Amino acid sequence: MRIPIIRKDITILPDPKRVIARFFYNGKERAREVLDHIIALSEEEVYRIISPILQEFSKRHRNITRILNKNADKLINEVPDFKTDILETSSFRKLLIGSYFTHEYSIESAAFFNPSIIEDPDQSDLEEGERRIIISFRAVGEGHIASIVFRKAKIDRDNNIEVMPSGRYVDEAEVIKNNIYKKKYFLEKAVDSQISEKTLELAREHLDEKFDYRTLKSTIERLINDNEIDSVDTELEKLLWLADSYHEILFSRDTDLSDRIIYPISEFEKKGIEDARFVKFFNEDGTYKYYATYTAYDGNVIMPKLLETADFNYFKVRPVYGKGAKNKNLALFPRKINGKFVMMSRIDGWNNYIMYSDKVNIWTDPIKLQSPKFHWEFVQIGNCGSPIETKEGWIVVTHGVGAMRRYCLGVSLLDLEDPSKEIGRLKDPILIANKDEREGYVPNVVYSCGSIINNGELIIPYGLSDYSSSFMTVNLNALLNKLKNES
Repeated sequence: MRIPIIRKDITILPDPKRVIARFFYNGKERAREVLDHIIALSEEEVYRIISPILQEFSKRHRNITRILNKNADKLINEVPDFKTDILETSSFRKLLIGSYFTHEYSIESAAFFNPSIIEDPDQSDLEEGERRIIISFRAVGEGHIASIVFRKAKIDRDNNIEVMPSGRYVDEAEVIKNNIYKKKYFLEKAVDSQISEKTLELAREHLDEKFDYRTLKSTIERLINDNEIDSVDTELEKLLWLADSYHEILFSRDTDLSDRIIYPISEFEKKGIEDARFVKFFNEDGTYKYYATYTAYDGNVIMPKLLETADFNYFKVRPVYGKGAKNKNLALFPRKINGKFVMMSRIDGWNNYIMYSDKVNIWTDPIKLQSPKFHWEFVQIGNCGSPIETKEGWIVVTHGVGAMRRYCLGVSLLDLEDPSKEIGRLKDPILIANKDEREGYVPNVVYSCGSIINNGELIIPYGLSDYSSSFMTVNLNALLNKLKNES
C-alpha cells in the first residue's frame, strides 16, 4: 500500500551566492552589471516591474517581501561593493534587487524516497492503539540536490497510516553559527575533507586550541591579505566551508512541520544531504531527544553528520569524527548500552560495523559485525536505520545488494546486552521490489532509513526505485521466532 504523499514543488533558494554561480558565468563581475541595470531604472520603472512580481509570488510564498529583502542583504556578504547601492536605495528598488538574485527551486520534483519513521513528541488525545509519527524523506530536486523534508502522520489501532495534508509553503530556517571549535577535531575533519596540507599547516600555526566562527573568519581574512603567504596553493576558504558544517537551524514555530526543509547550507554539502536516520534516544535519566545521522556530499567528499533536536523546531548540526565516521550508513542505537553510546556503520562500503563511544559524535574503534552472506547481499550489506529494542534482542532492518544491482531488505537480531553478537539473520529477503515497484529513477531498489514497532507489528517504510514511498508490516512475534530459528 503506497503512502499517499503529495509532493511540494516550490521553495526559495536561500543563498544568492548560488544564484550568482548558476546564472552569471562571470560571477561577481556579471552580477555587478545586473545591479547597474537595476540602479539605472527610474522609480516609476522599478515599481512597474516589482509590483506584479509581488502580486504573483505572494500567492506562492509566505512573506515574499521578507525573503527578497533578506536575499538583497545577503548580497552584501557576497559582493561587499554592493553595500552602498543596496542600503541607500528605495524600498521597492531593494525588493527588485533581491528578486534578481532569487529563484524558485523545486525540492521534491526528481525523487521523494528513503523514509524514516519516528514517534512524534506530541502523543496527546489519542485512543488506545493510535500513535502520531513523523516521517522524514530524502527529497531530490533540480541538479540532483537532496534535502530532508517531513510529513506528519497517524497510525490507527489497525496500523493503517494516515498522512496529514501538507502545508502550502516551505519555510527557510534561520541559520545560527555560534559554535566553539576544538582545533584537534576540527583539523581531523579537515583532513577527511581533503583540504590541502599547506592550509592545514597554516591552521595549526595560527588557530588557538579553541576558537569561534568569528575568530576563524578574521584569521582567514588576515592570512588571505598577508602578502607573504602564497594564497594560490592554499585553500583557506575551505576552512570556512568546514566551519559552516557546524551550525544551528531554527524554524518559526508558526510553520507546519511539512513546511520545514533542511536544505544544504555549507559548501561541503552543496550536492545534497542524504538519507537521514532518525532515532528517539533515551537518556539514562529517562529523558529523551531525537538524533539523526545523515550523509553530506559536495560532489567529491562524503561527510557523515549528526542532527540533534528535541522538538523538530530547533536543530543542532555537526560532523562526526573518528575512523569509524567514514562512508555512509551510520545509525545510532536508541540508548546507551553498558554506559556507552553505540553506533552501526558501513565504513568500507560493503560490511556492517558496530562502534562504542563515550561521546555521541566521536567514533574511533569500528568492529566488523556483519559481512555479505547470502546471494541477495553479495555486493554489500548495510543498515536501514537505527536498531529497535525488543525483549528478544535488537532488530536491525538491513539492505542487501545482489545481482543486477537489485536492492532487497533483510532483518537481523542482535544480542540485547552485547549487540556485537548476532543471534540470527533471515536467509531470505523480507522485501524485494515487485513488478509494480521496480521502475523509477533508480530501478530495482527498495530502501528504508528507519522503522517502528506498533500494535505488535514491525512497520517498515521504504522508498521505491527513488521516486516514491510505501510501507510494509510484519507480525513481530512471528518475525522474532523466525530470526531465532535461523541463527
